[in-house]
Amino acid sequence: MPLFPPRVRAYAEDATEFPDTRSPSAFLLWMIRSQWRIYLAMVGIGVLWFLPGAVGPYFLGRAIDSGVSSGDWSAVVMWSSALLGVLVLGVVAGIVGHSLEVASWLVALYGTVMRVTRKSVQMGHVLPRRTPTGEVLSVSASDSDTFGATLNVVARATSGALAFLVVAALVLSTSVPLGLVVLLAGPVLVGAAAPLLRPLHRAQAVERNRISELTSMATDIVAGLRILRGIGGEATFGRNYTQQSQRARQAGVRAGRWQAAVDALGVLLSGLFLVTLTWLGARELVAGRISIGQLISFFGYAVFVVLPIQLFFEAVRAWVQGLVSARKATAVLGLQPPWQEPESPAAIPAGAELVDERSGVRIPAGRLVVVVSGVPDDSAALADRLGRYLPDTGTPPSLDVDESLKGRARREAKAEMQRLRRERAVEDEVRARARWGVTLGGVDLSQLPVAELRRHVLVSDAASAVFAGTLQQAVDPHRRATREQAERALDAASGEDVYTALPGGWQGVLDERGRGLSGGQRQRLVLARALLADPPVLVLVEPTSAVDAHTEARIAARVPELRRGRTTVVMTVSPLWLHHADEVIWLEDGRLAGQGSHTDLLAERGYRDVVARGMEVSDV
Repeated sequence: MPLFPPRVRAYAEDATEFPDTRSPSAFLLWMIRSQWRIYLAMVGIGVLWFLPGAVGPYFLGRAIDSGVSSGDWSAVVMWSSALLGVLVLGVVAGIVGHSLEVASWLVALYGTVMRVTRKSVQMGHVLPRRTPTGEVLSVSASDSDTFGATLNVVARATSGALAFLVVAALVLSTSVPLGLVVLLAGPVLVGAAAPLLRPLHRAQAVERNRISELTSMATDIVAGLRILRGIGGEATFGRNYTQQSQRARQAGVRAGRWQAAVDALGVLLSGLFLVTLTWLGARELVAGRISIGQLISFFGYAVFVVLPIQLFFEAVRAWVQGLVSARKATAVLGLQPPWQEPESPAAIPAGAELVDERSGVRIPAGRLVVVVSGVPDDSAALADRLGRYLPDTGTPPSLDVDESLKGRARREAKAEMQRLRRERAVEDEVRARARWGVTLGGVDLSQLPVAELRRHVLVSDAASAVFAGTLQQAVDPHRRATREQAERALDAASGEDVYTALPGGWQGVLDERGRGLSGGQRQRLVLARALLADPPVLVLVEPTSAVDAHTEARIAARVPELRRGRTTVVMTVSPLWLHHADEVIWLEDGRLAGQGSHTDLLAERGYRDVVARGMEVSDV
């Protein structure tokens, strides 16, 4: 099996991988199982890497007792050669082990990124309804790295534990009392570390929450930087970001103190164990129960077991940090899409009329229909219904609670957050699985497979994003169109200036979200992408709100030509679009108030008032 890139088979129609999101610990254990071959290889190689420290003292003691004390130099050479062989084996195991650790870390890191990406694609527009964007970004950007580090440390600690048992067996074969001391050291260390785990977990959870808030704030600032500069608000948001950054730093310092306490306890206990084992070995030597070579071996064992003990404390710290990250990851990966495929899916009728029962709107097939509303939210809501999208409900519930709450109040607040998330999920499922109230050729959209509906009805609105990559990838992300088709779509969207402005033309590189472009250029690029997709039904929400009147006039004239014979619905009040419309639908209070040509509807005062406002804005 190739290690990289990792194969992720989760959250797809043919999924064979099902992450365990029942609890944070179950998720971490699932991650170990998901790469069990690498994990077992790391543990096995790790044991070989520990061998020089584990059995080296035994070989050294035998060389002294069998060779040096009796003057048998052949025994010295034999045991020294065995020690040299173990050392060489340890060096080779260290090289291989490091390679395996890097492989495991990369698989965990990029595997998590790919799972979050697939979950985002699976959830689609429902994801921002269920969880804050900052949470998703933090899981993908920072928690993925934490998982890789956790798996590495736990594998090393497992190898250390096995090597510890080897040492215990060697000590038991020489002295039963000393062997029992070594064996009992493990439970004592676990008990000593337990009181520090809860405050460490709590401190790291606070740090993780504040970093998530900081990520969300940074995302919002970057996305709205142009607007902030336009209104002079960058200083205010800069101060807010600085304050949140300091809060995250303070939480990190507090978490670091608890981490330092765990590390210090590990150093203290391992040192005490070293002194105790050496002292007991010296007493055994004085009593004549062990030889000088065995005492030297005991001292070597005592020095060696310091490393497994410290690894144990490091693993405890890493596991707690992994649980904090896994709690956030399971909150994202555990989300389920509300859509359910119909038991008897209907075929999508070709060239059929689209009817919205709530508003009374009837959209004829194969025509350019412009929807006019004095309230933009009403026309946007109609577009969502036509595409079978759930409406935006504002800020999604978060797992974070007020940090000032303690004890019972904190538990109750956390339970309330969980209840809100469950209620939002149930609300989405009830709405998505009920009759939708929009029909295509008399077939309710709930009876159509969601994937087929998305290909048949495409809704393009102001929230549509431009991703980093080449211009060709931005316009034709699926690489299905010919260059001629792409050029026609770009021309219809009046995007020639985007092509000429980029060095390299179609291979010119766009940065994330197309930030190097103006707002109008990004909008035209989104429009070109929607036109090139060429769906049977295309719904455009304010497709030219960010362009000047001359550019809008060209687009309004070119799009009907390109889309001739297919259904195109445009939500706008711009007269430039209205003059080219085959039919105009006028909404009032979200209901159908009139339908006909632009000229006919101008006789209605309410319609005329709405369009007049649009004329003033458009300077037409």
